[in-house]
Amino acid sequence: MEIRPHRIINRRKTRKIKLGNTEVGGDSPISVQSMTNTLTTDYKGTINQIKELENAGADIVRVSCPDEESTKALKVITKEVQVPIVADIHFHYKRAIESAISGAKCLRINPGNIGSRDRIKEVIKAAKDYNCAIRIGVNAGSLERKILEKYKEPCPEALIESAKHNIELLEENDFLNFKISVKSSDVFLAVKAYEGLSKLYDYPLHLGITEAGSLFTGSIKSSIGIGKLLMQGIGDTIRVSLSADPVEEVKAGFEILSALGIRSRGVQIISCPSCARQAFPVIDTVKVLEKKLSHIKKPLTLSIIGCVVNGPGEAAQTDIGLTGGGDGSNLLYLSGIPHNKVVSEDIISKVVKLVESKAKETNS
Repeated sequence: MEIRPHRIINRRKTRKIKLGNTEVGGDSPISVQSMTNTLTTDYKGTINQIKELENAGADIVRVSCPDEESTKALKVITKEVQVPIVADIHFHYKRAIESAISGAKCLRINPGNIGSRDRIKEVIKAAKDYNCAIRIGVNAGSLERKILEKYKEPCPEALIESAKHNIELLEENDFLNFKISVKSSDVFLAVKAYEGLSKLYDYPLHLGITEAGSLFTGSIKSSIGIGKLLMQGIGDTIRVSLSADPVEEVKAGFEILSALGIRSRGVQIISCPSCARQAFPVIDTVKVLEKKLSHIKKPLTLSIIGCVVNGPGEAAQTDIGLTGGGDGSNLLYLSGIPHNKVVSEDIISKVVKLVESKAKETNS
């Protein structure tokens, strides 16, 4: 998709860190993350889910490690997958050390929750020894007691103060290979916290609206919050948190990036909501095309418009376009130029063939 001048986003300059071979921050692409929802001890099921996420385009995958059995399974898991694995650790410092030894490329922790400064130093030493990054994961639902007592309730200032405290713990131990998140299920709270934090530090930021909800509501909340921040140039990696199949998180993440002209993957379908003017069943056609074109990984744009009111205009801006015409005589466009007419019954097969041909042409 061509990036037009009015879509250019001046991205905030941040430090660059590495999770294995994947870079986060600096001039690296904004990465899309997800998290497994299998039992980590079920390493076969977890590996299968991670591979599904890899196929969907996930750049980074997080895995929960609540016990020693999980960190042992992590050793098997990390050897069988391609993406860098983030070990999700909350309170037990030994789980963090074990995860680093087992091949995790990043530890999601709050250093302040790990325990004494000696324990924090042990975790940092393990991260250094095994070339493992850290993500400071501040969450409105699990703020430190002292901070909650001070602010009475979660607020942007509380999230930022928690982040600052945890940042200082890493900095004083000469560890700078980290990123930060300040998440909340409240869109306004999260956005304000990220905006405030971005003015104080140049560490890479992991964006997300935590516990956003189901596929439908969670995607909307995440699009508003993450999208608003990205449009300001804030954010280096994103996760859309959904009560749904983790693959849907990856899809939603790429849709947000694609809508902003930041990064595209697969076929982006521009379609009308349909009305009495439609010359073919737009809604059903789009549903089928989404399924039949889901295997395409190359970024392509496809417009499916039911009539000639907006059809030619949309087709002029997409790789492939279809405009509904009278008497079932619909018009296909290639790169904005009329290609040939197609009857309604042949729309699916003709469009799929054109898109697959275009994708191969792009690959060569």
